[in-house]
Amino acid sequence: MDYSHQTSLVPCGQDKYISKNELLLHLKTYNLYYEGQNLQLRHREEEDEFIVEGLLNISWGLRRPIRLQMQDDNERIRPPPSSSSWHSGCNLGAQGTILKPLTMPNIPISEVDALPENDQTSSPTDSRGLKSLQEDTPQLMRTRSDVGVRRRGNVRTPSDQRRIRRHRFSINGHFYNHKTSVFTPAYGSITNVRINSTMTTPQVLKLLLNKFKIENSAEEFALYVVHTSGEKQKLKNTDYPLIARILQGPCEQVSKVFLMEKDQVEEVTYDVAQYIKFEMPVLKSFIQKLQEEEDREVKKLMRKYTVLRLMIRQRLEEIAETPATI
Repeated sequence: MDYSHQTSLVPCGQDKYISKNELLLHLKTYNLYYEGQNLQLRHREEEDEFIVEGLLNISWGLRRPIRLQMQDDNERIRPPPSSSSWHSGCNLGAQGTILKPLTMPNIPISEVDALPENDQTSSPTDSRGLKSLQEDTPQLMRTRSDVGVRRRGNVRTPSDQRRIRRHRFSINGHFYNHKTSVFTPAYGSITNVRINSTMTTPQVLKLLLNKFKIENSAEEFALYVVHTSGEKQKLKNTDYPLIARILQGPCEQVSKVFLMEKDQVEEVTYDVAQYIKFEMPVLKSFIQKLQEEEDREVKKLMRKYTVLRLMIRQRLEEIAETPATI
């Protein structure tokens, strides 16, 4: 048995490591909890590196609105035509000479056989019928030399709309539109991203924001492990969120990974979190008990040093009374 291989370490943060065997035990428990679900994690070894990959659930914990991109990255933005743009100079020749505007050739329209020969007067109904027939006959295509360029409208076919939706994820059913491009996701609602154990906190943040086409910078946010007790632990930039989730355990009723604003949330230690859910009268009684205990300890220390001071003085007096020996 390769003992060194069995005791290899897996990084879980800056200067923090966990043995691969211990991580495999946590991973086994994690996958048993999510048995038969797509949240199960897989592991592999690549160039002697132990890698875990799969979906990570992240809860929205934002207090301020986020901004969605106006357009997807793969869509081109076409500026509106202006008087100084291409269509205003479309009457220039290859050498920059001004060309005369071309006149549209007259297209003779033959008489329609269906019309009565003896009907010499044209009624509005006949005109409409003739107009519809003219629209059905082939027409010459206009060239850029005799007509300005019109910006294409934003009308999309159903297939185009489905394609755009495939490229843009929704946040709890919310798709981008101009009226709600700035909004706040429901607090506590859950999304997920597919990551691996080598991705750090900033990389996971960027991946999450890119998934939903969010314009806000990743520097505005942070990931927190929030316990039901109220404890909040901020994941550092050097931490690996997927490893942190595995070590916390699979049950999200105990702890969840939240996306929150950096400047809106403070970390809460375990010692403080255990008192958060108590009512104010109970907390005041705790403070009173602590104050009484502090007073007792202060009095005990005062008595101790008073006795020591008396002993030192007594010894000094004994030395002063003893005659000096030469």
